[in-house]
Amino acid sequence: MTDYSPLLPDRHPQHDLFICDVADAVLKDIIAQMEHPFYSLSKKPETAVRRYEHNGNWLEITPSVKGLATIYDKDILIYCISQIMAKLRNGEAVSQRVRINSHDLLIFTNRGTAGKDYKALAEALDRLSGTRISTNLQTGDEEQYDNFGLIDAAALRRKHGLDGRLLWCEVKLSDWVFNAIRAQEVLTLHRDYFRLRKPIERRVYEIARKHCGQQDSWKISLGMLLKKTGAQSPEKRFRQMIRDLVRHDHLPDYSVSFDAGTDMVTFRNRGTMSPHSLMETDIPPLQSDTYEEARHAAPGWDVRFLEREWREWCIEPPRNADRAFIGFCRKWFEKHGSS
Repeated sequence: MTDYSPLLPDRHPQHDLFICDVADAVLKDIIAQMEHPFYSLSKKPETAVRRYEHNGNWLEITPSVKGLATIYDKDILIYCISQIMAKLRNGEAVSQRVRINSHDLLIFTNRGTAGKDYKALAEALDRLSGTRISTNLQTGDEEQYDNFGLIDAAALRRKHGLDGRLLWCEVKLSDWVFNAIRAQEVLTLHRDYFRLRKPIERRVYEIARKHCGQQDSWKISLGMLLKKTGAQSPEKRFRQMIRDLVRHDHLPDYSVSFDAGTDMVTFRNRGTMSPHSLMETDIPPLQSDTYEEARHAAPGWDVRFLEREWREWCIEPPRNADRAFIGFCRKWFEKHGSS
């Protein structure tokens, strides 16, 4: 009997040799999709409307008859986002329409390349196309209602013959997704994200990546963490999953500890963020006066936390780092209000 590994094997350790156009792409995900439970964590089709509420914000997800888009379907969007961000970094033109080589996508997301894997991609595109999202987006003291999809359209080209494999597909991202990318509202993911075996582990990683970020640590109650995942699991089962994360210590970027007495979960930064991040050297240190001005721009927020968020958010060094950071703080406060 072989030893159990909490991570899937790295199926394509030399994948960069075969994906020249994304060899330098960093995995990127949209912050809002990491904050809220847009996707199903179930392997069975979910066809019921789901609603999530927190701090005055609500989110309603309506699936098609084929089911709600799953967190595995999201791999397609992550691939698209990563490609677009790589092009933006290189100063290339980008579009809402993204052409995907199906084989490259499967390798990039650590999947197999058998016929069933190509078929799963086509089914994923159906679910992504059919899932609709309604939400009340709050900016400052204003509230607006929005309804949108994850992708607006998808086209497939399939090889003739016995296997009928997908050669490529073209995805048209929705305005909401594309605008979030253009606004650089994205964060880097660890490549081992695709090696996490369980959907709930992927979701917990996303939440930790969004909230802990580059901080040393971040705490959250077990009940609130369960709510943020959007999982339908009972709390007892979720508690056991967290204990498994603690025992195997396999979550990318963060170690996890759990205090059973207080029911608090703590994520601690492993210091393994992507070397592509601009955090270290590409953006110069800020002037001391800048932090005071930033406190006025985003009252109630820890400016050091905001600086970490801003540095992670940047894809290229700004011309005036101090002005850019203060502008970021103003927009952050407009969107999030007081901490």
